[in-house]
Amino acid sequence: MSSAAGAVAALRSTTVIRERAGQLLARARAGESSHFAVDDAALASAARTAAELTRQRFPDLRIPYHSRWRHFEAGQVDRVARLDVLLGPVDAAERARTQIDLALVSVLLDAGAGAAWRYHEADSGQDFSRSEGLGVASFHAFTAGLFSSDPAQPLRVDAAGLAALTAEALGAAFQVGEGNPLVGLEGRTAVLRRLGLAMREHASTYGPLGRPGALFDALRGPTVEAHHILTALLDTLSGIWPAQNAIGGIAVGDCWPHPAVPGAGLTAGWMPFHKLSQWLTYSLLEPFEWAGVPVAGLDALTGLPEYRNGGLLIDAGVLRPLPADHATRHWQAGDAFIVEWRALTVALLDELAPQVRAALGLAPQQLPLACVLEGGTWAAGRLLAQRLRGGLPPLNIVSDGTVF
Repeated sequence: MSSAAGAVAALRSTTVIRERAGQLLARARAGESSHFAVDDAALASAARTAAELTRQRFPDLRIPYHSRWRHFEAGQVDRVARLDVLLGPVDAAERARTQIDLALVSVLLDAGAGAAWRYHEADSGQDFSRSEGLGVASFHAFTAGLFSSDPAQPLRVDAAGLAALTAEALGAAFQVGEGNPLVGLEGRTAVLRRLGLAMREHASTYGPLGRPGALFDALRGPTVEAHHILTALLDTLSGIWPAQNAIGGIAVGDCWPHPAVPGAGLTAGWMPFHKLSQWLTYSLLEPFEWAGVPVAGLDALTGLPEYRNGGLLIDAGVLRPLPADHATRHWQAGDAFIVEWRALTVALLDELAPQVRAALGLAPQQLPLACVLEGGTWAAGRLLAQRLRGGLPPLNIVSDGTVF
């Protein structure tokens, strides 16, 4: 990879993510890591926990994808049906565009909210926190027209609407105040404003309005590959993240240096994840499928290396952090310890998934990784965190509102 463009393109491949994560896992298993030890015997127990919780949550084993749409169902409220009512009699393509608009901004607003933040939903009278709260809050911000430049078309996201967004307006929509702080509010606002700029720069993908939903028209065919959705997002949106990681001036996004990661040319030493872009891809599967466009190749996507899946592996004893101060120290997303934790999470989720399927008696096509996560590992990570620390993750990570 002698050119910067070639190196960046290589680092946007989930195959490369898996290869490098697997190399770091092999190194840790060999006792060569100063950050983590691996207890393979505990992996079976973690898989059982995930499988048991999957059966408990979905007794009929009809497990949905791990996506933002699950958070729109919080409190047993069918907000997708509410959106359909608000949309009225539009065709399937426009419904998909609107759903993609909503999902994209909502995912970009979905990072660790902090333990103190809550959102009160007036319609249901319920209070929500963490990811569910962020999902419900973003749903209502969207339906109120916060991200549209046209008051006559509130159910839309467009570049001009995002350009006008302020942290004050977003904070008001999310009920942020002195007694209700939201981690990374300024960072979230900046990401959405940069999203607007990026969509204007890539008008061939997002259309003259700079609308996320134009992805539907750019990608749809008889079928669409999951990795093609991810590639489109990475090719057009990698520059919106606050992390200044770059190769030859080209932004690489959620991709971080680690001294033990091998690689050719300019890719050497870089460990890619693209977690939020993959979470977004997972969240766009259903709008395509609901519109009659099947998505193929789901397991080309990786597991999501964030604090629920990664926390499961620590709390279940699969990963043992070696630094004595790991639980009290404040870590940065770019610290080699955190980069390695995330890489080991990706690799171990691939090993855990077949064990979960076996425990449930399901084949890979019946339980793709997107469903293992939902069933699943993310929920199990949250459950163990609740039991051990009142829901807090096992590591303290300084968040910019995008990576975690």
